[in-house]
Amino acid sequence: MTDAADLRRRTAELLAAYPPATTDRLDFLRARFDAGLAWVHYPEGLGGLGAPRSLQVVVDADLEAEGAPGNDPRRIGIGLGMAAPTILAYGTEEQKRRYLRPLWTGEEVWCQLFSEPGAGSDLAALGTRAVREGDDWVVNGQKVWTSSAHIARWAILIARTDPDVPKHRGITYFICDMTDPGIEVRPLRQVTGEAEFNEVFITDVRIPDTRRLGAVGDGWKVAQTTLNNERVAIGGMRLPREGGMIGPVAKTWRERPELRTHDLHQRLLKLWVEAEAARLTAERLRQQLVAGQPGPEGAGMKLAFARLNQEISGLEVELRGEEGLLYDDWTMRRPELVDFVGRDAGYRYLRSKGNSIEGGTTEVLLNIVAERVLGLPGEPRTDKDVAWKDLAR
Repeated sequence: MTDAADLRRRTAELLAAYPPATTDRLDFLRARFDAGLAWVHYPEGLGGLGAPRSLQVVVDADLEAEGAPGNDPRRIGIGLGMAAPTILAYGTEEQKRRYLRPLWTGEEVWCQLFSEPGAGSDLAALGTRAVREGDDWVVNGQKVWTSSAHIARWAILIARTDPDVPKHRGITYFICDMTDPGIEVRPLRQVTGEAEFNEVFITDVRIPDTRRLGAVGDGWKVAQTTLNNERVAIGGMRLPREGGMIGPVAKTWRERPELRTHDLHQRLLKLWVEAEAARLTAERLRQQLVAGQPGPEGAGMKLAFARLNQEISGLEVELRGEEGLLYDDWTMRRPELVDFVGRDAGYRYLRSKGNSIEGGTTEVLLNIVAERVLGLPGEPRTDKDVAWKDLAR
């Protein structure tokens, strides 16, 4: 069993062989992956050592102390937080070896082709079709709200392969080449002025059956691994105290005493305590992941993340008064990542409105918590045994 001392020894050997000050960033990241120090809980040969997940912090701390380069996880978050766990759980050995290394190093960016104009909250109602032709699948359809599609090399895609069975049973999961000529990516400009999201049109895209994840028709089951990891990635990220949205508000409060009022003070105290409780709960959730894959509990963390971000950003705008109404830059651009704390209060206020939609709407997540965490009776559903082709649309 690999322990902390062994990891420190391996990290020291990596640093000696590839000094961060003189080694190319990409060469260092590749060497780190090959040494099993990328994600230590992954299997040997796939960037890990089969060590406990909790020991990753040992490697990270030693590398950070020596100024080693990182893989920019905010830019490749979909790959790290959603695609990689799904490939690890359902991919063939060939798929794992082909995709995981360039995914982790950031050489290949991933996006997620799940939501559709008519299948967002009711994702299982998706209509993008994949039809088998020999060793390939021919895919046609439209996806929407796709982060990073404009820079992505690969996508995780779910499509309908059997319209004659109920909606959850006729879905298959694929890896899609975003450079295929049948892929068209169009920007979706948001209220922030940016086009962080995209809509993706898929026309006669041929996907080899070797890029299928899981069995034909098991796409909904495979997608649950992706979605559970997505909610943990969004709501359970590791933050220091006063990390995230509460940090800029607390900083303004301390530095601008002329803005303070009794009412704002009470609201700030309440939100500060709630943000800290959410941070510690997220830490506990990450510790539970050591025992296995994330479950529906991640939905609760994502709910708290969305609510707190919206309430905290609203308080910040009020605290700043007239300054809070200013907006720094409405330029249309297509960013590679979302930076909540690197922009002004107006940006945080507007961007946080999307937190209760992306990664599962608040309404859907409340149902997940009620039914799968609390064990409450499920809502009546009349379409569970109806073939997808017979559903009203």
